[in-house]
Amino acid sequence: MSGVRIEEVLLVAIVVAPALVGAALLWARVVRISSSNAGWLGAAVLAVMAVVSWPVVVSGVSVGTPFVAGSELGLAAGGPAVLLLPTMLVVATLVLTVATSEPETSEPRFTGLMLLFTSAAALTVLATSLPALLVGWELMGVASYALIGYRWADPRRVGSGATAFLTTRGADLGLYLATAAALAGGTELSLDSLAEMDGGWRDVAAAGVLVAGLGKAAQLPFSFWLARAMDGPSPASALLHSAAMVALGGYLLVRLSPLLEGTSWAGATTSWVGVTTAVLLGCVAIAQTDLKQLLAASTAAQLGFVVLAAGVGATAAGTTHLVAHAAVKSLLFLAAGVWLHALGTKRLFALTGALRLWPALGALSGAGLLALSGLPPLSLWATKDAVLAGVREESLPLYLCALLASALSVAYALVALVILARPRRPRHDIGLDEEQPGTRAVDARVLIALAPLALAGVVLGLLTLPQVLDRVPGRIPVAPSTSELVVSSALVVLVAVGTGTWVLRRWDRCDEQASASSPVTGLLGSWLHLERAAHTLIVRPTLRTAEAAARVDDRIIAGAASGAGRLTIRAARSVARLDDRALSGAVARTASGTLRAAGSSARGDASIAGVVQGVARGARRGGRAVRRTSSSGQLHRYYLQLVGSLLVVLVLVSVVVLIESSR
Repeated sequence: MSGVRIEEVLLVAIVVAPALVGAALLWARVVRISSSNAGWLGAAVLAVMAVVSWPVVVSGVSVGTPFVAGSELGLAAGGPAVLLLPTMLVVATLVLTVATSEPETSEPRFTGLMLLFTSAAALTVLATSLPALLVGWELMGVASYALIGYRWADPRRVGSGATAFLTTRGADLGLYLATAAALAGGTELSLDSLAEMDGGWRDVAAAGVLVAGLGKAAQLPFSFWLARAMDGPSPASALLHSAAMVALGGYLLVRLSPLLEGTSWAGATTSWVGVTTAVLLGCVAIAQTDLKQLLAASTAAQLGFVVLAAGVGATAAGTTHLVAHAAVKSLLFLAAGVWLHALGTKRLFALTGALRLWPALGALSGAGLLALSGLPPLSLWATKDAVLAGVREESLPLYLCALLASALSVAYALVALVILARPRRPRHDIGLDEEQPGTRAVDARVLIALAPLALAGVVLGLLTLPQVLDRVPGRIPVAPSTSELVVSSALVVLVAVGTGTWVLRRWDRCDEQASASSPVTGLLGSWLHLERAAHTLIVRPTLRTAEAAARVDDRIIAGAASGAGRLTIRAARSVARLDDRALSGAVARTASGTLRAAGSSARGDASIAGVVQGVARGARRGGRAVRRTSSSGQLHRYYLQLVGSLLVVLVLVSVVVLIESSR
């Protein structure tokens, strides 16, 4: 421990401590704690991690341990993580503070999942190698599924969690493709080494990283999963879709911008996908009649500016926009959740005049919507212009499209602001309590948590000052000229006036049902039918292919296996019959012949034994006769008897041999 710096310990603790506490809260047998205390415990843990993150990022410390293929599981507080890590931890702390005000989101299970998600997001931000990045990326996806489908008894919400998980999971395969390309190209698995790969493998790795980043950032054509993710609890949306999850898709592309620039096509592709998403999803946001859906579409559109910055190499500007957007969007998602808890609805028509019901909450939320619109000199105006300055250096067509996307951001923010701020009428009460019974009250702790986020949304534009931006890691674009600032400011004012006038007239003469009457509005309101297109082009063909494969398996493969089984059974039965009839019969006949031969042999043995006994008797008689003969002196008779006896024995032995040889 003597050689370990305290900053290294704190770096590891930022990842490990929330995970341990979150796991303990999920396993209720380990920590028995009330719902309110669980929420405060989680907020306290994240607050401590947010504090210790500052000395960590200032020191730029790094740690690592060896892993497979010569790589390491490495962590480092450098690059975009210098700004994003503290931002994410502060936002997570304030989100959990607000979550304690609602019974459902103050449960130990919710707090535990939020802590695990934050731990995985921190690992993703701090990772210096592909293995470490993959671990954090995968754990973040699993935790997001559990949070979006938190109300597990509701099939719609669980299905929404599955849609978000499977869509991003499919795009996540791009990271595995990039890892395979790095291994095949003989390159280290360090993130900084990817840009140094050989041309062919570098293109493959860039394609994989691009797909993974676009999928997580909810860029086209993956954007539809973000609409379904709005079925999750509002505090979860406030973290997942502001400072983490979606933001980390943009972070990945900013972090690996050198890899994208190292190819002839990836940088340009990234830029055009980002600006196209910013334009089209900006139109989608304007057409929404649900506040959380409007905020979700605007999240994808705002992340389009970050992706655009990554494509043109304006990484410092992209990082500042990512941080400012995290503060503003977490504020607005939390406010939407507070109104849902108090009024029981997210419908904009029913939320008309909501800013007037609770003036303090209205002031904070109004500041967030003005910042989202890009009103000068608020944060997103400054950071967006920093991105536009980098785009102007690269391509005029890109710059013009980005200006259009900027104008649309003014429009969708003003749509929400005008509706929420205008006077409320009795007809607006129709939609109240349609999703849940409203409490008609706002907890004071909510205002305490929202105030820092509103302040950040106002002042974070200071990050784009040259004295500050020069210290932000990444490539620094040329500062916007005075004429550019004047043009962007005038554009904001003109679009704001036009949008405000249009919204007031629209909502005065018709209700929200009439707003969805035109085909274009219907197309935009349904998120360009992206989910339907995904089902038509991918899901249904995949299911049909799976069903066809199942039929092939059942009828051909399984049929062949069954036929082989039946043939085997028939063959076994035939062999059994052969065994019973032929082999067993042969064995029986052999046994019978053996028994008969044994009987004959026994009879032959008896004959031989009789002959032997007869010879023995004859020999004894001959012996007695010899004795008589020898004692009588008739020796010649003795020899005659002996010769005769030998002849008899020889004849008998010959007969026996002939009998045996004839068997």
